[in-house]
Amino acid sequence: MAIGVVAGIVLAAIVALIGLFKLMWRVAEPNEALVISGSTHKTEGLGEGMGFRIVTGRGTLVVPGVQAVRKLSLDLNETQLVVDCVTHQGIPLRVKGVVIFKIGDDLVSIANAARRFLDQQKMMPERVHIVFAGHLRSIVGGLTVEDMIRDREKLTGQTRAACGTEMEKLGLIVDSLQIHEIEDPTGYIKNLAMPHAAAVQRDARIAQAEANRLATEAEQTAFARMAEATRDSEILQAGYQAERDKAAATARQAGPLSEAAARQEVVVQETKVAELEAHRREQQLQADVRKPADAKAYEIRTRAEAERDARISSAQAKARETELAAAAEATRVKTAATADAAATEARGLAAATATRATGEAEAAATQARGLAEAAAAKARGLAEAEAIKARAAALAENQEAVVAQQLAENWPAIVEAGAGAFGNVEHMVLLNGAEGMSEMFAKALSMGGAGLGVARQLLASMSQPPTAAAAPAEAAPAAPSLNGRVPIHEE
Repeated sequence: MAIGVVAGIVLAAIVALIGLFKLMWRVAEPNEALVISGSTHKTEGLGEGMGFRIVTGRGTLVVPGVQAVRKLSLDLNETQLVVDCVTHQGIPLRVKGVVIFKIGDDLVSIANAARRFLDQQKMMPERVHIVFAGHLRSIVGGLTVEDMIRDREKLTGQTRAACGTEMEKLGLIVDSLQIHEIEDPTGYIKNLAMPHAAAVQRDARIAQAEANRLATEAEQTAFARMAEATRDSEILQAGYQAERDKAAATARQAGPLSEAAARQEVVVQETKVAELEAHRREQQLQADVRKPADAKAYEIRTRAEAERDARISSAQAKARETELAAAAEATRVKTAATADAAATEARGLAAATATRATGEAEAAATQARGLAEAAAAKARGLAEAEAIKARAAALAENQEAVVAQQLAENWPAIVEAGAGAFGNVEHMVLLNGAEGMSEMFAKALSMGGAGLGVARQLLASMSQPPTAAAAPAEAAPAAPSLNGRVPIHEE
C-alpha cells in the first residue's frame, strides 16, 4: 500500500515537473526573436544594464511570473513610396517606388528594433515611409530632371546612403529600394523628350524614305530583270516554237513525201512486175501459141492438099454460122425496137391522159367561177329590183313621208349647198336693218322651198314608169338650183 502511494507521488511529481518544464521552456522560430525581460542579463555587444535577454534560433527557460517573453518578427516588410518632390530646377515631380526592409539579424539591431517597435510592429512601414520620404525630397531637390532620368541608380544609391544611419538606429536594414516611376504633372519630361522624339521620328522617316527608295530601286531593278527575263524567255519560246513548227511542218511533209516515195517505189516495183509478167506471158505465148501455131501451120501446109475439101467445108460452115448470127442479131434489134416503140407509145398515152385531165379540171373550175359570178350578179339585180319596188310602193302609199325621210337624211347637204351662196361674199351690207335681214332669210327659205319641190318631183318621177317620168325630168332644170347664189345687194 505504501509502495503504491509512493509510486503515485513519484509519478505525480514527474508529471508536474514535465508540465512545469513545458511551461518554462520557450523556443524561438527561425523568423523571430524572443525578448525576455524581468531579470538582469548581460548580452555580449550590448550596453550594461539593458535588463532583457534576446534569444534567436534556440530554446530557453523562462521563469513564469518573474520573467516576461515577447516575440519580435524578423520577416520582410515593404512600404510603397509616393513622394511629391521638387527638383533643383523647381519642377514638381511625383516619385513612386517601393522599400523592402526587415529587422537586422544581429543582436544590436534586434535590441534597437525591440526598444522602438516591440509593441508597434505594424507601424514600421509608416515610419520607414516617413524616413525615406524626407531624404528622397532632400536628394531630389539637389538634382535635375535630366539627372534623375539618366541615372536612376544614383538617386537610389544616394537615398539608401542617406537613410542608412537612421535605419540602423531603428534596427532595420534595407534589402531593396526601387524607384518605379517618376510622374511629371507639368509635362516637362514629355517636352524634354519631344526633341529627341522628333529627331527619332525624323531619322525614322529618313530611314523609311531611304528604305523605300532602296526598295523602289530594287523593285524597279527586279521588274527590269523580270521584263528582261520575260523577253528572253519569250524570244527563246518563239525560237523553240518556230523550231517546233518547222519540225511539225517537216513531219507533216515527211508523211506525204514518204508516202509518195513509197507509192513511187510500189509503182516502180509494180512496173517491173508488169514487165516481168508481160515477158512471162510473151514467153508463155511463144511456148503455148506460136510454137504450136507454127507446128499447126506446118502440119496444115503439109496436109494442105489433103485437107482442101475439109477447109472448104469448114468455110461454108463458118459462112452459115455467120448468116445465122446475123439473123439472130437482126431479130434482137427488131425486138428491141418494138419494145422501145411500145414504151414510147405508152408514155405518149400517159402524157395525153394527164393533159386531158388537167384541161377538164381547169374547164370545170372556170365553169364553176362563171356560175358563181352569174348567181352573184343575179342576186344583186334581184336585191336592187326589190329595193326599187319597195321604194315605189312606199312612194305610192305615202309620198310625203318618203320625201321627208330623204330630206331629213340629206338636209345637212342641202343646208350646206344653200349656205354656199354666201361663201364668196367678202362684204355684205344689209339695208333696212331687221327688215333686210328678214328679206334675206325669206329668199333663202324660198330657195330651200323650191329645192324641196324639186326633190318631191324627183321622188315622184322615180315612183312612176319611165315614160311618165320623162316630162318632169325635162322640166326639172327650170327649178332654181340648190347651188345658185342668193341675190344680195353689195356696195
